Amino acid sequence: MYKTTIKVDGMMCGMCEAHVNDALRNAFPEAKKVKSSHTKGETVLLSEAAPNEEKIKETIEKTGYTFVSLNTQVYEKKLFGLF
Repeated sequence: MYKTTIKVDGMMCGMCEAHVNDALRNAFPEAKKVKSSHTKGETVLLSEAAPNEEKIKETIEKTGYTFVSLNTQVYEKKLFGLF
């Protein structure tokens, strides 16, 4: 599993977050989770495979927001209370 944190400039409210989330879900249907925060200015995308960085940038720019940066790292889901 991969966690990609995308810095996005221009999101001002919950509707902006929804707009970015929808665009990324449409561009990456294999994504397990997409969550944006306008207060943090970032979007987090969880996926089985590392996503194409250029496609992410193009998707963000097409929505009218500004792509700032991206960081992809291996992600391991934490299981609470099992061990």
